[in-house]
Amino acid sequence: MTPADLLEAAQQARSYALCSYSGFAVGAALETSTGQVYSGCNIENASYGLTVCAERVALWKALSEGVRRFTRIAIVTGANDLTPPCGACRQLLWEYTGDIEVILGNLQEQSVVYRLSTLFPHPFGAASLQN
Repeated sequence: MTPADLLEAAQQARSYALCSYSGFAVGAALETSTGQVYSGCNIENASYGLTVCAERVALWKALSEGVRRFTRIAIVTGANDLTPPCGACRQLLWEYTGDIEVILGNLQEQSVVYRLSTLFPHPFGAASLQN
């Protein structure tokens, strides 16, 4: 799968976003080491605190199916500026996917590629719990 294909999968997932409170639709597509793709969209609710980001939806779908090895994730929003994952998503992505490629895109067909370690340079992980 090309980066453009992964961005397209994220854009399609974005179309299912439930974001009536913020109006900020996000789609994510997480690629496994075998090339399978798990997608997700943000799902909001009135309390906001229980809102779930697109990246976490995609990650949880994959993890709940037993997948444990990932290569990259694409994230698409409608914002003019490319939007990286929030801090909570960076933490969970680091813990469960490691230093994967993160492809950011928008509806204006702009995109950029980072390593997760660039977006999250000093992560807290399992090694942080060692005495």
